[in-house]
Amino acid sequence: MAGMMMAPRIAAAQAQENLSRVDALIARMTIEEKAGQLNLMNDPFRWRPEGVNPGDALDSDQTQTAADIRAGRIGALFNGVGAGTTRFVQDLAVKESRLGIPLLFAADIVHGLKTTFPVPLGEAASWDLDLAERTARAAAVEGGAAGVHQTYAPMVDVARDQRWGRVVEGAGEDVLLNNLFAVARTKGFQGEDLTHWSSLVATPKHFAAYGAAEAGMDYNSTDMSELMLRSVYLPPFKAAFDAGALSVMSAFNDLNGVPTSGNKWLLTDVLHGEWQFAGFVVSDYTSEQELVAHGYAADGRDAARLALMAGVDMSMKSGLYIKHIPELVQSGDVPLERVDQAVRRVLMTKAALGLFDNPYRGSDVRTERRVTGSREHLDLAREAGRKSIVLLKNEGDVLPLPKTGKRIALIGPFGADKADVFGPWSVFKDTALAVSLEDGLRAAMGEDAHLTVVKGSDVEAPIAGGVEAAVLAAGEADVVLLAVGESSEMSAESKSRTEITIPAPQLALAEAVAATGKPVVVLLRNGRGMELSGAVNDAAAILVTWFLGSESGNAIADVLFGDHAPTGRLPVSFPYRSGQSPYYYAHKSTGRPSQPTDREFTSKFRGVPHAALYPFGHGLTYAPIRYSATTVSAATMTAADELTVSVSLTNGGERDASEVVQLYIRDRAASVTQPVRLMKAFKRVEVPAGQTVEATLPLKHEDLLFLGRDLRPTVEPGLFDVWLAPDAQSGEPAQFTLT
Repeated sequence: MAGMMMAPRIAAAQAQENLSRVDALIARMTIEEKAGQLNLMNDPFRWRPEGVNPGDALDSDQTQTAADIRAGRIGALFNGVGAGTTRFVQDLAVKESRLGIPLLFAADIVHGLKTTFPVPLGEAASWDLDLAERTARAAAVEGGAAGVHQTYAPMVDVARDQRWGRVVEGAGEDVLLNNLFAVARTKGFQGEDLTHWSSLVATPKHFAAYGAAEAGMDYNSTDMSELMLRSVYLPPFKAAFDAGALSVMSAFNDLNGVPTSGNKWLLTDVLHGEWQFAGFVVSDYTSEQELVAHGYAADGRDAARLALMAGVDMSMKSGLYIKHIPELVQSGDVPLERVDQAVRRVLMTKAALGLFDNPYRGSDVRTERRVTGSREHLDLAREAGRKSIVLLKNEGDVLPLPKTGKRIALIGPFGADKADVFGPWSVFKDTALAVSLEDGLRAAMGEDAHLTVVKGSDVEAPIAGGVEAAVLAAGEADVVLLAVGESSEMSAESKSRTEITIPAPQLALAEAVAATGKPVVVLLRNGRGMELSGAVNDAAAILVTWFLGSESGNAIADVLFGDHAPTGRLPVSFPYRSGQSPYYYAHKSTGRPSQPTDREFTSKFRGVPHAALYPFGHGLTYAPIRYSATTVSAATMTAADELTVSVSLTNGGERDASEVVQLYIRDRAASVTQPVRLMKAFKRVEVPAGQTVEATLPLKHEDLLFLGRDLRPTVEPGLFDVWLAPDAQSGEPAQFTLT
């Protein structure tokens, strides 16, 4: 975690000054003005693409919104950007409202603004925390320069069911990886000084257990034990809060019978009581209104009461708070103290951002022009792209390719495509910055490139004559690059899939191309772990290229031609079949665990191993790396000890290699059954060509802790397995005994 910045901390004296200022304001506010500070609405003044949110109409409500701001009926606007209009909009509040309270501007800046970085799942495949912090910082710089104060990111939902469309927005299936990326991205967004124009309040989402929705269907219910909730789904949020995040977004899902946007135990007892969270809770888009559809609230008034009393401080888009809070307080159904508490949390965040002293931050068009889409940010996007690519297989060392001397056929719907390089939640992308795969290849190969580009099929539909043209191109080539996978419309919010496969027209294209007998390199575009089969899985080489953002084509070319070796590792498991979902490496054993030689009466699906086709942590480079047996520094361990776990890495190739060594443990017998493996640490190790190096990682007593039946951290004496391995399925463990 070299280079990580410290999270911004507000000095005690400044915090007290802010509190005094805020409380003085609250004392002067009417109940309508208080409700207004809790009312978050679409920004109709500044630029945003059409259709960002459901039912969103552009520019249709400027007059009404301006009137509401002047009357103190709106405290925040979201998903509008642009320095040129920021001062005008802020003046409506600062100069034309009674109390002059500045607006808070928020936006969905998930993986970049105009410069777009890899989708979060793709970037998580880099296993590079410093990189994640730097891309979040760059996104914050562009967002801040465009007049944004808060981002609705990072998403920190642990996602173990690859059918879920929103897997693409997070860091995958592992708790530790999610924790670390939550911290890195929070620090990157918020920077070292929240009052600086380039710092955005981070908003971890979606609180909580949204990623565990039943059957991977978006917005669905979640039902789980508190033990599972606290062991797997809450830790990344706590990590983000410990890193300084000052906001959090409540989720859409029902959790154990209580919708999370109306869940007082979650939003108040745990969040503010147990964790002492000092920021504010914002609902997801109309999620408090959806308490009615859940069958939890009787009507909009009841939904506003339940959400506010549960701990939702700011209402997104529904308008329920401004409509109902004054009457709810007057009737005694909501205590004024709870409204004041919510207002205080929102205003304290505005004060922490320095908005009372500098409400016009982000209104300098020269700064916006200078930093947006800058060469520095594009270079970072290219670096992030190539570090996110995962090499799944490379039979016969078909990769890397030479830049000259081979005829290459680029076949598939994503070869010349620019629309889908950005991926979902690239709301404010600059399409002029898109580098297609074809663009990247031609730039790398130069003027003498022997490159033929044929689409072959659309993403989900065949093209008349497409397969025939592709077969002809493949037949005349020395190697085929097959650019297939998902579009960004297939891997996003509300895009859950029952079959996480390559669409049938693309599979037919792959089979036809493979039948030519030419070497095939699959360039997979995806936002989740996928089922790979047939000619796609049988290809000589497979690169997982995700949605890599603005510099996609250049980043892929960097790896294809060997200017940079692939260094990424999977943050999710790729199952053999969709029907295994949810499959994740850290599953429990059963009383009848599956073994490779078993035929029946064990825990597996018929005809499919109880394993991943490509496991969590897997990723190859352009040199073969051989692991020795894992060793530990002692056979026993006490609470005061720290063991050293070691492995020798031998590079049998002619290129230097960068290897991610992963430390896993298994508690063989515990009062609460434990996963078959659980990652506790990882380390990138450089292994020079032809050499052997020793990799060591420490293992501490605290690494062995788990939540017991009383929900408190504990560990019991007994036997442990420990691995240093290249993925979650490889290697033979060493053992030690905790005494």
